[in-house]
Amino acid sequence: MFVDEVDIHVAAGDGGRGCLSFRREKSAPRGGPDGGDGGRGGSVYLTASPHLNTLVTFRFHPTYKATRGAHGEGSNRTGRDGEDLELGVPVGTVAYEQTADALVQIADLTEAGQRVVVAKGGRGGRGNQHFASPTNQAPRRTEPGQLGHVSDLRLRLKLLADVGLVGFPNAGKSTLIARISAARPKIADYPFTTLSPNLGVVSLSGERSFVVADVPGLIEGAHEGHGLGHRFLGHLERTRVLVHLVDVSSLTGRDPVEDFDVIQRELALFRDENAENVAGGPLSDKLQIVAANKIDAIDEPERLERLRQHATQQGLWVYPVSAVTGQGVDVLLEAIWTAFQPPQTSDTRARATSSPA
Repeated sequence: MFVDEVDIHVAAGDGGRGCLSFRREKSAPRGGPDGGDGGRGGSVYLTASPHLNTLVTFRFHPTYKATRGAHGEGSNRTGRDGEDLELGVPVGTVAYEQTADALVQIADLTEAGQRVVVAKGGRGGRGNQHFASPTNQAPRRTEPGQLGHVSDLRLRLKLLADVGLVGFPNAGKSTLIARISAARPKIADYPFTTLSPNLGVVSLSGERSFVVADVPGLIEGAHEGHGLGHRFLGHLERTRVLVHLVDVSSLTGRDPVEDFDVIQRELALFRDENAENVAGGPLSDKLQIVAANKIDAIDEPERLERLRQHATQQGLWVYPVSAVTGQGVDVLLEAIWTAFQPPQTSDTRARATSSPA
């Protein structure tokens, strides 16, 4: 089960209380205060693990609490510290603290092994040994341990991929990722076959490779929550290049130019309201390549030509491909790799002034 967003409750351990104790021995009847300090409460940490790819564990176990610190003891013995609690999350997880007014981002774990505290344990209280003075040689004062931090968190997974595949349902995204990588998503001839993102690693000659993410199909109004789009559009924020698949066959009865414009509007209008800063602005500002898919089933060549002219006017390449037969796929992959290279001009969107032949 792919789960990319969960709400959890975390509680750090309380600190132990300081001890009230006096040393009384036959050899030292007035030995003075010897109450030890309380132990520190355990903290809660999030740790990015490369072996995890979903937040499903937190769906069924939403509450986590670290152990408290032990109380201080006589003979100046400090209480044992509470054990820290480590929660493993997938690389790419963003943690938000839920306040009364909004969600506040507190961590963004983008590298394997990255570790961040989300609930700090309480400090242990001081024993009465700390309060002795020339005027108060037998203090009966101690401190209680501090309470551990308690927080309601929202964890949101944003896939770390170089390339994001976007397009209408049944545009051929799952078929394409299955052809170019070892990913095996569900493929069927009905809308919304893909219900969760899929990741695949593409290997090219010369030990070149990149990661591709296939997100569920978008429809008009996706940025407002229509269909499955709004939930998964956030996965595209970290991608470097978007490959926009457009079905140029007449099987759907839709116009490819209109489909192209609809998806462009959704990318431009989407913005994560919980993100403090989305690098690069709207998704439509990312590098884009247009893949005119299903050319093996095209029966009206002018559909491809109209899409080519329309996209070219916006400075975008159009690559005719067939994800089923593999026609044109190698050329598309090389174009994607080229898009990763440093741009030659200041215009990051216009990769060419005309479409390739």
